[in-house]
Amino acid sequence: MTGTGAALCRVVRPGKAFIGKQGLSYAPGISAESAGATGLHLQMVTIPPGARAKAHKHEGHETAIYALAGTSCTWWGERLEHHTELRPGEYFYIPAGMPHLPYNPSPTEPCTALIARTDPNEQESVVLLPELDGIHP
Repeated sequence: MTGTGAALCRVVRPGKAFIGKQGLSYAPGISAESAGATGLHLQMVTIPPGARAKAHKHEGHETAIYALAGTSCTWWGERLEHHTELRPGEYFYIPAGMPHLPYNPSPTEPCTALIARTDPNEQESVVLLPELDGIHP
């Protein structure tokens, strides 16, 4: 540490997986809690075959996703009127406050992705949108 009170570089081992407000399983990595991050959160998400999240948005925070395995799809927009398919090796950007609903279209293969968000506390910015959940059953 320098005399300015700067944070230290560190290796962070994956945290214990948890089910987020969105209904998916997350394996936390870099966060305010694990590394003292002040502006970002990095974690891995796995969507089981045929599963989907709850419709939600991240108030005030941007999201970047990198697909590692499997194919995921996301309905997005104020009324979930847009649709995107994400394959391994592709990136997906979600602006702050954008409603979205990710899901795994495969009946047999899970999909896994890395997620970076500008919220170092990750779940604090999640706003569930139950009024949108029934749009795409």
